[in-house]
Amino acid sequence: MEYVYSAILIHKCGGKIDEHTVKKVIEAAGGRPDDGKVKALVAALANVDIDKAIKEAALPVAAAPSTTAGTEVKKEEKKEEEKVSDEKAAAGLGALFG
Repeated sequence: MEYVYSAILIHKCGGKIDEHTVKKVIEAAGGRPDDGKVKALVAALANVDIDKAIKEAALPVAAAPSTTAGTEVKKEEKKEEEKVSDEKAAAGLGALFG
């Protein structure tokens, strides 16, 4: 993930995403860049419009589920976890120590 993060940071700062810059960002963060991963990242992003990809990846507000008249949102009921009594817990610990 650090390779993707470095590319996003470089893009956000207006820099060019190339092997040298990605390596510098990872090193500055205390990492040791892998040449193969850096080359693969740069090659994969060569023809990608990053701004467009970020916009498409973001969930638009209009697409979020909403409650409207006549539409009922079903809520899942959560099962309560069984509470273990102090006696049962103590008995279980006692078994560990013989």
